[in-house]
Amino acid sequence: QVQLVESGGGLVPPGSSLRLSCAISTRPYSSATMAWFRQAPGKEREFVAGIRWGAGTTIYADSAKGRFTISREQTKRTVYLQLNYLKPEDTAVYFCAWDRNGGFSLSGMDYWGSGTLVTVSS
Repeated sequence: QVQLVESGGGLVPPGSSLRLSCAISTRPYSSATMAWFRQAPGKEREFVAGIRWGAGTTIYADSAKGRFTISREQTKRTVYLQLNYLKPEDTAVYFCAWDRNGGFSLSGMDYWGSGTLVTVSS
């Protein structure tokens, strides 16, 4: 049973930074992709950033480019999402997900964590 456990969320003022972590119970295959999604109150879940587990190549949503950075530490089986210059509109529950087949679509993700809440407010 694969488990993904997110941590690192919290309440921060605008302009702050946070680092989210996603601990993975099983080492992903090199062809797998890990991704972060988020879901704001009353909105649909959306893609934020993704990374290929083996190659380390990354992909970002337009809203994340220049402010967020996804990375992974293979030896620790952990994926990170560094959030910088946070805005109130970044407030959401952030989810970690795993696609065994190397995609980045929401519908293609095979495993999900339960999420960590990020609230950006003064």
